[in-house]
Amino acid sequence: MSAQGKTGARLEGSNLQAALDQLHADVEKANMAGYWVVDRTVKNDEDRQVMDKRKAIPFSWKYKSEIEPLLYRSAELITTESSERRSLVLVNPGLAPKRATTTNMYVAYRLNDPREIMPPHRHSPNAIRLGLTGKQNFTGVEGENITFGPGDLVLTPHDTWHNHGNQGDDNAINLSVLDLPLAETMNCMYFEHDYTEEEEGIRVARKMQSERFPPTYSQMVYGHGGLLPRFVSHHRGAGAASPMYVYRYDMMREALERFRDWDGDPHEGIMIEYVDPTSGQPVFKTITFFMQMLRPGERTLPLKQSASLVISPFEGEGYSIVNDQKIEWNQFDTVAVPGASWCQHVNTSDRDPAILFVASDEPALKALAFYQKHGRNQNGDIVKLA
Repeated sequence: MSAQGKTGARLEGSNLQAALDQLHADVEKANMAGYWVVDRTVKNDEDRQVMDKRKAIPFSWKYKSEIEPLLYRSAELITTESSERRSLVLVNPGLAPKRATTTNMYVAYRLNDPREIMPPHRHSPNAIRLGLTGKQNFTGVEGENITFGPGDLVLTPHDTWHNHGNQGDDNAINLSVLDLPLAETMNCMYFEHDYTEEEEGIRVARKMQSERFPPTYSQMVYGHGGLLPRFVSHHRGAGAASPMYVYRYDMMREALERFRDWDGDPHEGIMIEYVDPTSGQPVFKTITFFMQMLRPGERTLPLKQSASLVISPFEGEGYSIVNDQKIEWNQFDTVAVPGASWCQHVNTSDRDPAILFVASDEPALKALAFYQKHGRNQNGDIVKLA
């Protein structure tokens, strides 16, 4: 009975518009949305319903001028007694007020004062810590007490008990990446803080985890590529992530340097992924991490992929071009590159390499068969890469 009244007469002009307005009002009141195109100037245009939702935008946060000063101010005013979570979350303006850096990833910076150790907790999101400053950052994960420094990557997988802090006498700053926005979308968020251990058959509340593995466990068991002990269990935590909980920067930096004179990839330079040593797959099923080397003066070709990226330069300086927007970066800044954005990187130094820490939600998109990757060749033609 499209565009007709109950009498069968077709509605036109103001009568049609009035009927449409009433229909749209009734649909909205019923907590529904009409998926149709009537007039591209009205809010019920189906294209606008899909495309005009709030989306992440290319954006950057400056470490020296913005992040670091705010970290020190927060450390002065907010004690560990008043809050265990003294972190600065990077909120993408395109997604605000939602606390998300890209659609599926959440980045935060934290400063730990000397000798400051937080009690254990666990949560549904997967998370990593990357050391930026301080040589004695601390994270305890499932009974493995890890001390880490600049460039070291520490995993705190989904559902693992862990705590953070600083065992040194100097301030320590680290960067975290979580798949928290994805967990929120999937409606599977939880945080738990009531840590207990069994003592003589009774569960007892504890403020620290007992050490169940030596501090060098991850390196001892998994630190030699191609060699995997058969006499230990590789099921740790929920068993859904890499059992290697710390990846040392000296190993990654050495690997990057070995390939420095290779051709590399024209769209990504020299890029090495952190993987689960038992499978060769990404450390998490949702997000993955890389270190990317741009040789002196290197300029990558434009790349577009459905995965979103979070990029934090660890060494060097340069700029990225994201959808024709030039974004300059320096050490410890963060750049958000939303999925489906054209992106290329430039190392502005003619002497030193630039090393970029990169996080991506590529595994989640691949699991759902949504992942695509395109690049431009030297002639500017678009080629499908994945």
